[in-house]
Amino acid sequence: MKIINTEQVQSSLNFAELIPLLKKSFSKPFHMPQRQVHSLAPENSDNHDAFALLPSWNDEVIGNKMFTYFPNNSAKHDLPGLFSKIMLFRRETGEPLALVDGTSVTYWRTAAISALASQLLSREDSQHLMLFGTGNLAAYLLHAHISVRHLKKITIWGRSAIKVQKLINEFSAIYPNISFYTSLDVTQEIPHIDIICCATGAKTPLFNGESVSKGCHIDCLGNHMVNARECDSITVTNARVFVDSLTNTLNEAGELLIPIEEGVFNADDIIAELADMCKQPEILRQSADEITLFKSVGTAISDLVAAYLVYKKIS
Repeated sequence: MKIINTEQVQSSLNFAELIPLLKKSFSKPFHMPQRQVHSLAPENSDNHDAFALLPSWNDEVIGNKMFTYFPNNSAKHDLPGLFSKIMLFRRETGEPLALVDGTSVTYWRTAAISALASQLLSREDSQHLMLFGTGNLAAYLLHAHISVRHLKKITIWGRSAIKVQKLINEFSAIYPNISFYTSLDVTQEIPHIDIICCATGAKTPLFNGESVSKGCHIDCLGNHMVNARECDSITVTNARVFVDSLTNTLNEAGELLIPIEEGVFNADDIIAELADMCKQPEILRQSADEITLFKSVGTAISDLVAAYLVYKKIS
């Protein structure tokens, strides 16, 4: 059994290969039971330490992603708040194949799914992307979205001006044909954006849905809590809504659960989940003017596909 570390994951993956592989994999049969997230201190409402299990399998491989979430690690122990591993087994025999670093795989597959959803839902002539968030995922998202659309402008919003400028300096050097900007006034900028990508820890909406332009595609991937959201109810009700997983989003995504609780949106209003999006092109964007929204909270099958690709490359 192989032990695959972060460096091996980073050297094995690229979006040109991963994004179409994910599309193909979501188009084929797979199984993904609902993930289990266990509170490690359920008796203490102030303690959010958790342990999660995310199983899935297809006709080639079985996988289980496991992660721990300790939000106070940075302050108390100078450690990351999240640790993750993916265990792979051969589907035909059940033989253990590898233990793969799950944190780095998660960055790659999250960005790849975000870009895949944009490839399926955003207008092909989209030129201006706005990225909310400057965390560890930001660079992956920029590379991924640039790989699927001929972007000419990218505006970056973040709470840290230093982090925003660092991303702009880095990506301006890599992509000289794209103009990168610091977000100065979201209210003024949103009406001119073709693709909005949200990857933040925000608890309340990042922008006013009334300002979103016709034909815009919105991607919300940063929030996993029922009482928080990155976009408002107006955004949801004005859009055709797609999700990565119905089961997961309807259990975890405040972007959908809050407007459902308000009575302005229903679970039945969701057009499709990602597997259907990959198999049924007729359900995707219907016109150049419609607004589309993709909400993702992560799927075990995307972890499985990315981790197995790394395993095959280094075996």
